[in-house]
Amino acid sequence: MASELEPEVQAIDRSLLECSAEEIAGKWLQATDLTREVYQHLAHYVPKIYCRGPNPFPQKEDMLAQHVLLGPMEWYLCGEDPAFGFPKLEQANKPSHLCGRVFKVGEPTYSCRDCAVDPTCVLCMECFLGSIHRDHRYRMTTSGGGGFCDCGDTEAWKEGPYCQKHELNTSEIEEEEDPLVHLSEDVIARTYNVFAIMFRYAVEILTWEKESELPADLEIIEKRDTYYCMLFNDEVHTYEQVIYTLQKAVNCTQKEAIGFATTVDRDGRRSVRYGDFQYCEQAKSVIVRNTSRQTKPLKVQVMHSSIVAHQNFGLKLLSWLGSIIGYSDGLRRILCQVGLQEGPDGENSSLVDRLMLNDSKLWKGARSVYHQLFMSSLLMDLKYKKLFAVRFAKNYERLQSDYVTDDHDREFSIADLSVQIFTVPSLARMLITEENLMTIIIKTFMDHLRHRDAQGRFQFERYTALQAFKFRRVQSLILDLKYVLISKPTEWSDDLREKFLEGFDAFLELLKCMQGMDPITRQVGQHIEMEPEWEAAFTLQMKLTHVISMMQDWCALDEKVLIEAYKKCLAVLMQCHGGFTDGEQPITLSICGHSVETIRYCVSQEKVSIHLPVSRLLAGLHVLLSKSEVAYKFPELLPLSELSPPMLIEHPLRCLVLCAQVHAGMWRRNGFSLVNQIYYYHNVKCRREMFDKDIIMLQTGVSMMDPNHFLMIMLSRFELYQIFSTPDYGKRFSSEITHKDVVQQNNTLIEEMLYLIIMLVGERFSPGVGQVNATDEIKREIIHQLSIKPMAHSELVKSLPEDENKETGMESVIEAVAHFRKPGLTGRGMYELKPECAKEFNLYFYHFSRAEQSKAEEAQRKLKRQNREDTALPPPVLPPFCPLFASLVNILQSDVMLCIMRTVLQWAVEHNGYAWSESMLQRVLHLIGMALQEEKQHLDNVTEEHVVTFTFTQKISKPGEAPDNSPSILAMLETLQSAPYLDVHKDMIRWILKTFNAIKKIRESSSTSPVAETEGTIMEESSRDKDKAERKRKAEIARLRREKIMAQMSEMQRHFIDENKELFQQTLELDASTSAVLDNSPMVSDTALTALGPAQTQVPDQRQFVTCILCQEEQEVKVESKAMVLAAFVQRSTVLSKNRSKFIQDPEKYDPLFMHPDLSCGTHTGSCGHIMHAHCWQS
Repeated sequence: MASELEPEVQAIDRSLLECSAEEIAGKWLQATDLTREVYQHLAHYVPKIYCRGPNPFPQKEDMLAQHVLLGPMEWYLCGEDPAFGFPKLEQANKPSHLCGRVFKVGEPTYSCRDCAVDPTCVLCMECFLGSIHRDHRYRMTTSGGGGFCDCGDTEAWKEGPYCQKHELNTSEIEEEEDPLVHLSEDVIARTYNVFAIMFRYAVEILTWEKESELPADLEIIEKRDTYYCMLFNDEVHTYEQVIYTLQKAVNCTQKEAIGFATTVDRDGRRSVRYGDFQYCEQAKSVIVRNTSRQTKPLKVQVMHSSIVAHQNFGLKLLSWLGSIIGYSDGLRRILCQVGLQEGPDGENSSLVDRLMLNDSKLWKGARSVYHQLFMSSLLMDLKYKKLFAVRFAKNYERLQSDYVTDDHDREFSIADLSVQIFTVPSLARMLITEENLMTIIIKTFMDHLRHRDAQGRFQFERYTALQAFKFRRVQSLILDLKYVLISKPTEWSDDLREKFLEGFDAFLELLKCMQGMDPITRQVGQHIEMEPEWEAAFTLQMKLTHVISMMQDWCALDEKVLIEAYKKCLAVLMQCHGGFTDGEQPITLSICGHSVETIRYCVSQEKVSIHLPVSRLLAGLHVLLSKSEVAYKFPELLPLSELSPPMLIEHPLRCLVLCAQVHAGMWRRNGFSLVNQIYYYHNVKCRREMFDKDIIMLQTGVSMMDPNHFLMIMLSRFELYQIFSTPDYGKRFSSEITHKDVVQQNNTLIEEMLYLIIMLVGERFSPGVGQVNATDEIKREIIHQLSIKPMAHSELVKSLPEDENKETGMESVIEAVAHFRKPGLTGRGMYELKPECAKEFNLYFYHFSRAEQSKAEEAQRKLKRQNREDTALPPPVLPPFCPLFASLVNILQSDVMLCIMRTVLQWAVEHNGYAWSESMLQRVLHLIGMALQEEKQHLDNVTEEHVVTFTFTQKISKPGEAPDNSPSILAMLETLQSAPYLDVHKDMIRWILKTFNAIKKIRESSSTSPVAETEGTIMEESSRDKDKAERKRKAEIARLRREKIMAQMSEMQRHFIDENKELFQQTLELDASTSAVLDNSPMVSDTALTALGPAQTQVPDQRQFVTCILCQEEQEVKVESKAMVLAAFVQRSTVLSKNRSKFIQDPEKYDPLFMHPDLSCGTHTGSCGHIMHAHCWQS
């Protein structure tokens, strides 16, 4: 077919070449109805140039289009030969100070980490190399296509907005100079005419939806009867499906089908058959039939060749307009005016609006061309950029809806231009105040997530594939919200406050729909049958993490906004959990004379959710009240008196109890979905707005309520109230025949609860909770990561949370806390913790995973052993709390806390009567250490007029109340110091006693007056005598109890002496040594010391047991036992020979045990080290 057409094509070429651009332009200049003249010209010539056969001839078509169609327009516009006209325009123009280079796919882009306002501000390679940013910290990436260079945009850079190339023009540019002053009135008038006609023509033909007929003013009489079967791209069908279908539909080879598929994917459409209507319709039906089985069919249209021709020229025309406006800013301004001018139909009738609103109907190639035109025109003209931003915001909801239903990737959607508009600070503020953009974005987002449960919360379960696809596309709206918020306002107007708070209301509505979503119930009996959907909710949380942080940052910048936001957030939380009792019956809890009313609620039996964004946002705002001191300046404006601490802490506490129960293995039957949720809850990507905020919310609650009440509620939620409120409950519990798993679960829950208390008191490195700044927080994160092991830069960055600008803040503090060890020939450079920072190590750092905590503990103990220090890992000295959280420390000296400590220590003292764990004891010791550090700091910082109310040392010195009469915490610690089964903790106990004595000395030395001192001394002496007598009595009771236990153990051992002779022998020796130690008080505190003389220490003989590798019998190595041998190989060695030339004359008579003085050769004996009985080896 192509060969038949060639003579015709040649003939057309000759007739077209006879056209004169100058003559046609002259004719247009004389025309009274220019639009009609131009349209007739296009109607006549476009079908003769484009789409003359099955295969396009792009070079020939472009050459003819330039000569016949574009040439006359250029002549008309310039009024002379464009070869002279355009250079004149260029010369008269004052070049733009904006670079505006549009990036191609894969082109390198550069962003300065020090100077860019946000990560979307980028430079092309040429501008970057000519800028000051090449010497800064920068990030290099490859463009996905569609963005442009921000060089010259003063709003994009904190400093150095211009490169050397664009800096030359800055001195000449006057503020808001109209670029049209550089053009003559004639040129302006002609340009306006051409642009108005050609832009309207291009928009009209590209958005034309009829397949067989043209607009009336482009129709011609002698119309050819030729059609194209046009195949369009989608993101549903694979390459293989398209290739296979095309081979069947149009009868082509695989190579041709691959060519068609590639072009369709790149340009968005391609004609796959050319001929009459019936011929093309047949191919269309085959393609539709073959691709509609599983999914929607491929889009195929049978289009008249003249429509395709005009559309191809329409694209060429838009590219031409883009290149023409490059000659002069004045031409760009005229094109912007034409594009945004309202049409006869009122709103949304401008050419720009029509293109945007038809975006999803256009094919990929057409979209790319007009997006590029918008970027080189509307976005490069500062005046019209604002007007375009307004049009974009007004149509935002419609554009996003089109994008969600469309199946093309985001970079091919007009919605993707949001990054170019919303990241400009001045435009973002204007759109928030004038167009209420924040509210529009959030409401548009919520409109697309209509799947809710009975309580109005988002529900992602049983999502269809279509809903999941839609949800993925809707997430881009969160990105737009992030763009709007990414640059913070320096000045607030009343309008900005009003509209921001309106947007904040909408945001709270969104969070309200997330509060309590995806609730879970513990699976008992059998394993869960089907893993529930959890990823969608966490994806939403992850996407919103930075937005939530930025919302808080905005609130922090203005006191009025912060107060209003706090009130609004509290009101929404009250709505969510106004009836937070959930219909549960109230109960009263009592321990140590304290009572509190709460509700009966078991995390292990009721529904619980890990998603609590409203609670966490309130926690963040509460910290800001403290940080910005608003809470102290305007207490009357805040609803702090209306707060109900039990309500605030309830749900975050449930969430943390859920985590504890999962670690205790109580939720195993709920499958991996829950394990994954707990993992992400603590993960570096989510923890800042999840786990961290839950800790802060509990700290907020504790600081506003009686710590005894809080601890009782906590014991109840951890389901441990019975154990600590009932005397000897633990003893009865362990003596009963109880399932081993239940004992283990309770132990883990007690450990987790103690860990939580440590976190509540110790985690004060968030600015606003403790008196620290953001730098201290990052330093502490780095110190604890490097406490595990030395780390490479990349490894360390991954372990730190990123802000919205993808920065961790590591570089600013790393040199203060770490040394960099350069790499050797192989390997990586490592950061190592500075020795002086080791004192800030906290074993119970809240961002450690269990594995990390174990590694860090091992590494730090090893380091202390190397430095010949004791291996205690005491709690570090902490910064003071901010006043709003100052009362939190009282939890350490509360009666219920002391009861918990006393109970766990009692279990450890009478270690055989209770089910307890060393981890539990270690946590209690850490808490005692924290309390002592706190008291020491209070004493060090006390002023004359203040009295230290933190009296932990006095409270731990007092014995328990009657009838229990348990020893004091201090007495139990002294007892435990000498317990042989607690060797690992001896150093820590020694450190506690040493610190206790140091505090006691400080208290003794800081008496107030001579009279008081005398009275105090007398009272102290009498109390000391009483304490001494009491301690002696308790020690005697403890000794008798230990002897009784030993007797019980001896009785039990008698039953299996025959089977376990060796074990029995060891036990007797242990009993003997234990009784000796008990009788000889005081005990030797360090077993490494040996006393000599008349009462010398008995040194036990070292006994060695070995196993024969042949018969596997174990035997003690003694003189009277069976002989044990090693296999060995004896050989001559000259390694250290002094005389290698000497030759042994008679080897048979040579004695290898005797070595000659000349050291000519020696004897080397090697063995594998495996031990055998001599008789086993012989046999």
